[in-house]
Amino acid sequence: MEIHKTLSIILAGGTGSRLYPLTAERAKPAVPFGGKYRIIDFTLANCLHSGLRKILVLTQYKSHSLQKHLRDGWSLFNPEIGEYITPVPPQMRKGGKWYAGTADAIYQNLFLLERSSADTILILSGDHIYRMDYAAMLNFHHRQEADITVACMKVRRDEAHGLGIMGIDAESRINAFEEKPDEPMTIPGDPEYCLASMGIYIFSMDQLKQQLEADHEDTDSSHDFGKDILPSLTRTQRLYAYQFGNSTGRVSPDNYWRDVGTIDAYYTANMDLLKPVPPLNLYQDDWPIRTYQSQPPPARTVPGVSGTEGIAINSIMAGGVVIAGGSVQHSILFPRVHVGEESVVRDSILFEGVHAGNNVSLRNCIIDKNVQVPDGETIGVDARRDKERFSISPNGIVVVPRNYRFT
Repeated sequence: MEIHKTLSIILAGGTGSRLYPLTAERAKPAVPFGGKYRIIDFTLANCLHSGLRKILVLTQYKSHSLQKHLRDGWSLFNPEIGEYITPVPPQMRKGGKWYAGTADAIYQNLFLLERSSADTILILSGDHIYRMDYAAMLNFHHRQEADITVACMKVRRDEAHGLGIMGIDAESRINAFEEKPDEPMTIPGDPEYCLASMGIYIFSMDQLKQQLEADHEDTDSSHDFGKDILPSLTRTQRLYAYQFGNSTGRVSPDNYWRDVGTIDAYYTANMDLLKPVPPLNLYQDDWPIRTYQSQPPPARTVPGVSGTEGIAINSIMAGGVVIAGGSVQHSILFPRVHVGEESVVRDSILFEGVHAGNNVSLRNCIIDKNVQVPDGETIGVDARRDKERFSISPNGIVVVPRNYRFT
């Protein structure tokens, strides 16, 4: 396999409506995660460590924050030797419409694929949290002489309704594919589990072009890979399933993959990082997650005016965080967060620049950037009061929008 002939395409144009209000002013892949990262950093880091150096990021919805992040944090490849990470907004080359679906987004940019000289196309999503060696999947694809390969993982049957579910034979060839089925097909001999698509696809260049052009002509299509293209090809093309966790790369097999498309899923994935043995290890030296970082001073705890000690227990704190006589427990604090005297922050995520005054109580909440929480304020304590002011997830997570002003 010649990896330099592979072009990676990251789909990063979705509105992320289920993550509102975190997506009120930014694209879903640009939502902060884990104290210092953006969601898209995980997919980009996978490309970097897999040896993939030709990457197109298809943007659309409120893309300024995402494009700025790519410029500031990911301008590391050398275009003089054919390496690049290039954001591609809609250019209306195939008509006057925005991207109508995942397949249409790539169809509208076929000219970029054709002039790339790539013979293999790796299609990725920019809004999932996971580690994966794509080189191992590409090797599998070429070894099987597949037309299309789909990355998949085992999920419980009761969690499969919102995913693309596939059936395979003994050789891992896909013989059925259903998008978000009411009655998901299970793995033979294992009725509690299904095989779910991870939204990662490998196509030969010729096969992709052929299928996108056919899909474009289908007036009944929603122009989506999972809904329209893959189900129709299981009987006519060589589709194979690559099972996530079988990586032969530099990292040990990894089975952690999360679609953080809802507030509750996003919150849970962040809290996973605080487990004694986190299922996703950010401290793995041979597969670091790259991102853009400003240069704040070190985080610190300091006594308050009354002498109350600032403390942090089982929390992630980025640079510039100051806990001035307050208490932070089981929480994630992004850069330049300030927690005042006798304030308690518990089970919460505070984005960059949040300032919690004195005697503040924050629980089970996400507070977006640059919010000034006044002295004595409580969030996540009185559900009725919170509902009058903020969004609350089905699991009770309170979300305070960016730049919110208390009255």
